[in-house]
Amino acid sequence: MRQRAISAGTEVSQFRTLIVEDHEAFLQFVDSTLRQLQDVCIVDKAQTRLDAVKLAEALQPDLILLDIGLPGLNGIDAAYRIRKLAPDARIIFVTQEGSAEIVREAFSLGAWGYVIKSLSAQDLPAAVDAVLRGKTFVSNGLDGHAQLSET
Repeated sequence: MRQRAISAGTEVSQFRTLIVEDHEAFLQFVDSTLRQLQDVCIVDKAQTRLDAVKLAEALQPDLILLDIGLPGLNGIDAAYRIRKLAPDARIIFVTQEGSAEIVREAFSLGAWGYVIKSLSAQDLPAAVDAVLRGKTFVSNGLDGHAQLSET
């Protein structure tokens, strides 16, 4: 559910967001980037797959930004578990992994977005905006539609 906040005397709807990233510097970058978006409220952050799954179940966020390269089980495995425990959450993968096979697998699990870390300064805000409007997003350079239709 969206969190309701009062801003300048008007009610604003914000999407409750969980960030899952194991590299501290990139986690802080994502946090800082999302805090600039008025429709986003960061409810928590996780750095491991286990914490991500637990927090997704407990918090039932609207949006989850999920790294694929997590310690232990990877983000794809985490997404599979999260999808069962927080089925309404929209997942955007934010990762260095750009292979067509992984992109297809991410979307087959119900991902809404796929952002390559090297493009995240420009693509992350665009991806969040698209996903919150009910559209999917794939970083430039990844031909998401062609890759997805190959399955």
